[in-house]
Amino acid sequence: MLNNNFLALIITFAAALLWLRLNDFAAHRGWISSHLSRKIIHMGTGPIFVFCWLLFNDAPAARYLAALVPLAITAQFALVGLGVMKDEAAVQAMSRSGDRREILRGPLFYGIVFVALTVIYWKDSPIGIIGLMLMCGGDGLADIVGRRWGRTKLPWAQDKSWMGSLGMLLGGWSFALGVVWVFGILGVFPAPLGAYLLPISVIALAGTLIESLPIKDFDNITVTLTAVALGHWLLSSL
Repeated sequence: MLNNNFLALIITFAAALLWLRLNDFAAHRGWISSHLSRKIIHMGTGPIFVFCWLLFNDAPAARYLAALVPLAITAQFALVGLGVMKDEAAVQAMSRSGDRREILRGPLFYGIVFVALTVIYWKDSPIGIIGLMLMCGGDGLADIVGRRWGRTKLPWAQDKSWMGSLGMLLGGWSFALGVVWVFGILGVFPAPLGAYLLPISVIALAGTLIESLPIKDFDNITVTLTAVALGHWLLSSL
């Protein structure tokens, strides 16, 4: 933990932007598809950002300084999606079809959720982290696994598969448990890891069911809200 929150802010900005630009560059050069780049950004940005919370001290303003990172990146997404700012590399990395307006849906919602949960929950409760990791690891891996191995489709959502849902469950569960474990080791959350196993498993299963519904572009919001609501119910005593 650093004594200077402004230094922590600079490091967090640098780490997040480096991750985004590496993936933008790879997609722009054609080394990876724009779709895969979008999901790699989706899965990696969250854990990098949340682990950077550990650099901040416990000053009341710390959460707001940290939230400036997703806020600034989200504002950039909005400007690019609206056509105010030109950034072809970002469009290629974060859109499915190359249409900049797609950034105004999934990626924009992703950023808004990060800002909100950072400010509301911060390091005071694992609820925010679990919600964010379910969105990052679960929703991101669901699409990657589903596209590669998802031959058997869900009866209620023909654009989603059983394998994709399995990826959602395992990705969300492992990301959430892994990050909570690290925060627990460092003394941020006092409860032992075993106390989180059942609640995170239930939350990951519920998030998987919500993600499986035939609702496009709003998964980042619906999955996270589900995780937060269940988190208040299942984790209130920890």
